[in-house]
Order: sequence, then C-alpha cells, then structure tokens
Amino acid sequence: MRHGDKVKNLGRKKAHRDALLSNLACQLIQHKRIVTTTAKAKALRVYVEPLITKGKDNTTHQRRVVFSYLQDKEAVKELFDTVATKVAGRPGGYTRVIKLGARPGDNAETAMIELVDFNEIYGKGKGEAKTAAKKTRRSGGAKKKAEATDKVEAPAAEEKAAE
Repeated sequence: MRHGDKVKNLGRKKAHRDALLSNLACQLIQHKRIVTTTAKAKALRVYVEPLITKGKDNTTHQRRVVFSYLQDKEAVKELFDTVATKVAGRPGGYTRVIKLGARPGDNAETAMIELVDFNEIYGKGKGEAKTAAKKTRRSGGAKKKAEATDKVEAPAAEEKAAE
C-alpha cells in the first residue's frame, strides 16, 4: 500500500529521478519553456518552484543550496540574475503546465511547462501597467444597486432643474 506516499517516482530509483529532475530544471531555467511528458512536467513543477523561491533571496547560502540541487553554474546564475528579478513580486505559482496531447512515437501524453512571467502572450503587454487585484470575492450587489439608484435619481434632478 502507498498510503501517504506523495512522491512521484516516474518509474525510476531515487538517484535517477533526482538527476532527471535536476536536468529538466536546468533546461527550464535556461530556456524558460520545455516540452516533456505530463507526469514529468507535474513532478518538475513541485521540484523547481521552491528553487525559484530560494532564488528571490540572493545570498551566498541560497546560491549554494540551489547549486546543490541543480549542479550547473550557468543555470544558478540565470536563476538568480534573470528569473528571480522577473518573479520578485509574485508570491508563488511561477510555472504553468499546458497539455499538448499524445506524442506520435509512443503515444505518451506531452505537456509544455513554462515560466509564467516569461510568456508575453498570456501575460500583460510591455507598455501596460498591472492593475490592482480585487481583494474581495463578493458579487458587488450593493455597488450595482447604488449605481441603479443614481441613474434613477439623475433624470429626476434634471427635470426639476429644467422647471
């Protein structure tokens, strides 16, 4: 039984799995977008997001911690210089997994995993400023009622002014 076992094994032993995820993470950081199987993309998301969070704190200790996972100087440099500055304001959710369908050779389900802030199609445009996010989840019924009463009162006030 595998009760409580949340590790996605990917059909590999631990050392092989760690090497695979390290290589995929390095490629994702360097290229900002990679295509792989859906299972690997979902496992990679869990692996790389904490590393990106560590990248926001640019200290020697955090660089060494990230290097212990990635084992690639260029990827660590790219993470701390380019990626961390771009995701500095984001409180998590740095990656996006988009399913692409079956691969022709072996019919494996493929997916594209990408860094969210490096996609100009889905993100905001370069010249546009980011608007403040709405803080409540209410429907705004009171606001709509107030606007409706303002519209009803406005014509009545204009008629009185005309007389």
